[in-house]
Amino acid sequence: MAEPTHSINATGLADILERVLDKGIVIAGDIKIQIADIDLLTIKIRLLVASVDKAMEMGINWWQEDTYLSTKAREKELMQQQETLEARLQKLEAISKPS
Repeated sequence: MAEPTHSINATGLADILERVLDKGIVIAGDIKIQIADIDLLTIKIRLLVASVDKAMEMGINWWQEDTYLSTKAREKELMQQQETLEARLQKLEAISKPS
């Protein structure tokens, strides 16, 4: 009976994943649709696979400012909206006060 090799494959896959996340990998491609040498559509696809630490080391941190992914960013946006509304309310109250 043959020995199962899945543990060796899993270890190899884990090593590869660790290396990819540690170093990062970029996959890039372009799709271009043309008719008679006229560009109708160009799609640029870029994919970066890296660990959060590596991404931050490279200066990539968009998720920290995305209000759908970060509660801090959402709170900041809500505070800005509140300040804007309070300023508008003060203006309206100043206009509506009898002289």
